[in-house]
Amino acid sequence: MDWIKLSELLYPGLTETPDDLERRYPPRKLPEGAAVTRLAPSPTGFIHIGNLYIAFVGERVARDSGGIYYLRIEDTDEKRAVEGGAEQIVRGLDDYGIRFDECADRDGGYGPYNQRARAAIYHVYAKDMVRRGLAYPCFCSEDDLSAMRAAQETEKANFGYHGKWAKCRHLPLETLTPLLQTGAPFVLRLHVPQLSTVNCQLSIVLTDPAKGRIEMPPNDIDHVLLKSDGIPTYHFAHAVDDHLMRTTHVVRGDEWIATYPLHHMLFDLLGFERPKYIHVAPLMKQDGGGKRKLSKRKDPECALSWYAAQGYPADAVREYLFTLMNSDFEDWRRANPSSGIEAFPFSPKKMNAAGALFDLQKLDDVSKNAVSRMTAEAVCAQLTEWAERFDPTFHALLTRDPAYTIKTLSIGRGGQKPRKDIARWGEAKAYLSFFFDELFVPAPPSDPDFCKAYAEIYDPALPRDEWFASVKALGEARGYCPDMKQYKADSTGWKGSVADASASLRAAVTGRESSPDLWEVMQILGKERVTGRLNGG
Repeated sequence: MDWIKLSELLYPGLTETPDDLERRYPPRKLPEGAAVTRLAPSPTGFIHIGNLYIAFVGERVARDSGGIYYLRIEDTDEKRAVEGGAEQIVRGLDDYGIRFDECADRDGGYGPYNQRARAAIYHVYAKDMVRRGLAYPCFCSEDDLSAMRAAQETEKANFGYHGKWAKCRHLPLETLTPLLQTGAPFVLRLHVPQLSTVNCQLSIVLTDPAKGRIEMPPNDIDHVLLKSDGIPTYHFAHAVDDHLMRTTHVVRGDEWIATYPLHHMLFDLLGFERPKYIHVAPLMKQDGGGKRKLSKRKDPECALSWYAAQGYPADAVREYLFTLMNSDFEDWRRANPSSGIEAFPFSPKKMNAAGALFDLQKLDDVSKNAVSRMTAEAVCAQLTEWAERFDPTFHALLTRDPAYTIKTLSIGRGGQKPRKDIARWGEAKAYLSFFFDELFVPAPPSDPDFCKAYAEIYDPALPRDEWFASVKALGEARGYCPDMKQYKADSTGWKGSVADASASLRAAVTGRESSPDLWEVMQILGKERVTGRLNGG
């Protein structure tokens, strides 16, 4: 075979060479040990929690080493792409604090950052591989491939285009030339070098920080490199792009481990230094007596849009995912309660190789802690932003008097033991309902007469201690024991304790059995509304 002549038939007029591209995309000038990582999603418009999880891992590997984190949109599959999908991806990741050093809108000199815009680059390497006898055109139709698979199934042979099944692998130039000249459609396939008997017995070894040492047989399939429209497959594009964009670490889901032998071979045949691979196990979910992968089809919490609708603060989701990334994160957080998450010493080696268990109850706990550390002003800002999008009626109440809203959110905030009432903004309406007459739902107090009597003497000017003393005094006069120890020792002759008297007031004022500090609640509501509710209004 005259491979040079075939390369000219396939790519006439293409004069750029791999050496030209090496000069255009030189090695990055970064400190020793700095990692270059990337997130490379397809523009399907659907970002799920697993994508975000992997994005955080890639981000940390780059940031902790003083390296570069970039976004590359892998839009080679037009059938799956949706309009505006790339923008949705960027917007969704930005909401959770993912910031890229380089992307389509921030060219760092290694773009384009959309694969379809890089088609000419792939053709340079495709032509070079043909010149070196490492790639060839394949004219097999879908019917041909279906027949091949059926025959392989009958013979119980390994599936794939290889060996005697590779019909186009040995077509002579005399046969290829008229097909190419008449425009017959073809794909470009990898021409797997002939493996010796010794080489066939060798294993490909992947040393993965997250997975450990993995041995696999070498690739023997003539995989497609370029599709019939000239656009590369993921495998070929990923090798070319990761080399030219100088990626040092590829962070991806562990479903890609099976493709490593092909990628190992492509990097070697192209003459590229192989990047390090970090394969991230999927997030798992408890289902009955066992565990399964979190599913886009079965689990609504898989979609990032679900967290937005529920009102989980982005920082809380990020914090929770860090607890899944490294099991020692929670110990670190307890020792560093006010430190930024970027200070945590993340390590891929400490990731769960089998997949971390995703637990919404644990997310709620983490989120309550995160919200409790926020200022009332920050809570108000995020809550009103959420309500504007998901609950316009509640938004109108929150923004009617912003200073009042901030007061309602200030109760129990700060100090060594802040209140932890809210995990997500969707819970705030019920939590704050008694502060707004439009949302207040009265509940009958156990002693309405006591409430009415207290309405007569309520003085909002009283400090907390004097206020409580007035509750105890009135309670004692109306049959409630003012001393809890005394009441527990002997409740004979008492209607109840001071706690029972306070509970009646709480029920009348807030409509519930438990609430934030009652004195503060009454201070915010004001005397008119408090006495009105105590009188059953």
